[in-house]
Amino acid sequence: MRIDDLLGRGLPTISFEFFPPKTEQGFTQLYQTIEELRPLRPSYVSVTYGAGGSTRQKTVELVEKIQNDAKIRSMAHLTCVGHTADQIGGILDDLWKCGIRNVLALRGDPPAGQTVFTRIEGGFANADELAKYIRGSGHDFCIGVAGYPEGHPQCLNKTRDLEYLKRKVDNGGNFVVTQLFFDNADFYRFRDDARSMGIKVPIVAGIMPITNVSQIKRFVSMCGAKIPHRLLTKLESIETSNPDAVHQVGVDYAAMQCRDLLFNDVDGLHFYTLNKSKATVEIVKALNVKHAA
Repeated sequence: MRIDDLLGRGLPTISFEFFPPKTEQGFTQLYQTIEELRPLRPSYVSVTYGAGGSTRQKTVELVEKIQNDAKIRSMAHLTCVGHTADQIGGILDDLWKCGIRNVLALRGDPPAGQTVFTRIEGGFANADELAKYIRGSGHDFCIGVAGYPEGHPQCLNKTRDLEYLKRKVDNGGNFVVTQLFFDNADFYRFRDDARSMGIKVPIVAGIMPITNVSQIKRFVSMCGAKIPHRLLTKLESIETSNPDAVHQVGVDYAAMQCRDLLFNDVDGLHFYTLNKSKATVEIVKALNVKHAA
């Protein structure tokens, strides 16, 4: 049930990310999305963790339901925000009891209304500390860590960012999942630089299909990614007059990205679905690639 076992088989992984909804209607829609994505036989799915640990219980319950009821390998996101080491230990115990063997170790964003991350007493300051704690927890989790092809929004420079990534891997990370990006050259540069620094674990590419222009602008402003000028210009030219065409342009562009990544031996593709299935289904079907499952 470990993701690193799949990544060692010589085939790319295809995976999807979900977030715990805030309403019952949202959960109903998410379960429908999962059923629509299930025929694609994902290698695994991941479930995010709300700012400040606000969805702790929902995350645990959702990964348990997806893995044990839907029979899809699941990974729980885990953040440092607002938790002591003992509390993190309790969450790890809960996940292990549920049969979850994969976690994504993240620092996490500050709670709503705060702009600066602050370590709480007895907690962790960074994801490398969290990865080290998970590795020494007594549970043999497969640990994913985050990478940033264009640099973390708060990084001083990309070399320092990669040094931090190496610490996360050295402290227990088994594989890397990247932030979303739209220029594959950024990913290849990041991957080459990571390898040169001694980061040898698999690196999975994060893909977000563009289906809404204002929404994607908001996302990239928060995560530090950029949209290539030609793509942005094309999207803005049809945003108002033909919103349905935005979806198709986004799907076509993401499919092109993925084909190029697969041709260049990417370890895996991780789709940020926003709890929706249509664009992801269209892309994965268009790729028609044999993947680890």
